[in-house]
Amino acid sequence: MQITSLAVHPVKSTAIRLLTTVAVLPRGFEDDRSWVVVDAEGVVVTAREQHGLFALVADTPRTDPALDRDLRLRTADLPDLLLDHPEGDPVRVKLFSRELEGVPAGGEADAWVRKALGRDDVRLVWCDDPTRRRLNPEFSRPGDHTAYADGYPVTIASEASLRRLNDWIVEGALSRGEEPPEPLPMERFRPNLVVDGDEPFAEDAWTGVTVGDVRFRVAKPTDRCVMTTIDLGSLTTGKEPIRTLARHRLVDHKTLFAVSLVPENAGTVRVGDEVTARV
Repeated sequence: MQITSLAVHPVKSTAIRLLTTVAVLPRGFEDDRSWVVVDAEGVVVTAREQHGLFALVADTPRTDPALDRDLRLRTADLPDLLLDHPEGDPVRVKLFSRELEGVPAGGEADAWVRKALGRDDVRLVWCDDPTRRRLNPEFSRPGDHTAYADGYPVTIASEASLRRLNDWIVEGALSRGEEPPEPLPMERFRPNLVVDGDEPFAEDAWTGVTVGDVRFRVAKPTDRCVMTTIDLGSLTTGKEPIRTLARHRLVDHKTLFAVSLVPENAGTVRVGDEVTARV
C-alpha cells in the first residue's frame, strides 16, 4: 500500500489542508486540530451544528511556508486573521463528555470568529498542552493523548473502501429507482491519512500500520456521524453516506468507515510512502 494523501485541520471542523509531508507527534499530526471554537459554556462547536466552519480556511507555517505567524484564518468578506499562540490561564473546554482545557486566543480573534459564523457566543481557544487530554482507556494505553480530535490522534482511510462504498450507494439508488449521485469524495470523512493498494475494508483486520520508521497502533474502527452527510461545497445536508453505511457497515448500532490510530513513536510521513499493515 501507499499513502495517497495527508491532511490536517488546524482549527477543528475548518477546511481540510492537504500536505505532502507531515511530522507525526505522539498527539497526532503536527498542527492537527490544535485550535477549536467553543461557545459561551466552553462546549466545542463543530460543523455538525455550524456548517459555516467548513468555509473557514486555517493555515499554519506547515500548510503555508510563507506564513510567519502561528495561525491565519481566512474566509470570504473578512480580512485575514493573523495570530500567534496565546498566553494566559487556560479555560474549560468540553468535548462530548470530556472536560478539557485551552488558552483563549483573545478579543480580536473572538470578534473575527463571531463575524465569520454569524453568532455572538463563540470564542477561539488553543490547546497549549495536549498531554492533558487522555483517551478512552478502553481503546488506548496510559500516556496516549491528543488535542481536540473527536476521539483519537489519527484517522486512516482506504481508497478501495471508498470505491466500494460508492458502488453500494449507486446500487441503492438504482434499487429505489433514483438517479445515482456523484461519487462521494474522501473529504467527507476528513481522514488524516489515506492509502490505496489493499482490498476494500481490509483495515477491519489491522492491528497497526507502519510507515517507514513510524509505527501506529489501531485503536478502534471509526464510527461516523451526520457530519459526513454535509456537502462541503453547498453546505447542504443529504442522506449519504450514513444511509448506505447503516445497511452495509452497521456494527453495535454504529456506522463504520476508516479506523483510528495512535502513534507509537514520532517521525515523518510523506505522500507516496509505502504502508505496511499489521494484522
